[in-house]
Amino acid sequence: MKYKSLALLDQLSTQTKEHMTFVESLKTLSLDDLNKRPHKGSWNTLECIAHLNLYGNFYLPEISRRMAASQSNAVGYFNSGLLGNYFAKSILPKDRPNKMKTFQEMDPIHKKLDKNVLAVFLEQQEKFLQLLEQAKSKDLNKIRTNISINKWIKIRLGDTFRFLVNHNIRHIVQIKNILSSGSLIDQTSPVLPAANHQ
Repeated sequence: MKYKSLALLDQLSTQTKEHMTFVESLKTLSLDDLNKRPHKGSWNTLECIAHLNLYGNFYLPEISRRMAASQSNAVGYFNSGLLGNYFAKSILPKDRPNKMKTFQEMDPIHKKLDKNVLAVFLEQQEKFLQLLEQAKSKDLNKIRTNISINKWIKIRLGDTFRFLVNHNIRHIVQIKNILSSGSLIDQTSPVLPAANHQ
């Protein structure tokens, strides 16, 4: 798939800001509410956010390092790679639930968590916004990053950005389902997937 580079980065930035607004609103909920899980063995709200933070721990320094090492200049269009596009699209939530295997090191279930998890997420997303802005002067095609599940596989930077935003969408939708099942939020609140870059 082909995208205008700047338009893609701007859209990802807009979505990231929406995600930050949503997570900021979670601070108003009690710790008990944030720790409620729909059923045994499923994640609660804080575990969903902690999972995203674990991905941020890997990808933010990886992206920063790869961008700093690159002498590439921005080009007008980003062409999504076959593998990167697959990862970015497959992580999105579907109308029918698509359960995905979580690697143990990325699974925070039953960890003792508090609201600091939300603050860490917001800090990471601020850094992510900075990286999206810096990427406007880089070639999203030439720069490649490792992925968290296999150090031998690299995907294009534009696809890495898409994957991370779509991964956030997946788990924010999950959180909304958790909270709406307990009547803690209105399921019509914002921060749902946008279709036009996927």
